[in-house]
Amino acid sequence: MISYSDFENVHIHVGQIIEVQDFPEARKPAYKLTIDFGKDIGIKRSSAQITARYTQDTLVGRKVFAVTNFSPKQIGPFISEALTLGTTDSNEEVILADPGHDATIGSRLF
Repeated sequence: MISYSDFENVHIHVGQIIEVQDFPEARKPAYKLTIDFGKDIGIKRSSAQITARYTQDTLVGRKVFAVTNFSPKQIGPFISEALTLGTTDSNEEVILADPGHDATIGSRLF
């Protein structure tokens, strides 16, 4: 089990996807996401294996939850700076965690 203070060290914020690119070098089908987390955090990039459920057009403008304080992670030729959060459906396809349309960009999940 973790303590509440451990959870407080994980910074999960609402961001808005502003750009989506194919990521053909990824081992599993994925997109490269550029996400705006507002003035305090700024723009970060993330890789997400969400191609089975989402097209690039449906992702631009969408709000998501992401962990914003992990160390950057090298994924092939790409550096991921945030972990976009989701769960899986019965087919093991990723469904993005949805903060809702009215969530404020940059706000923290608590």
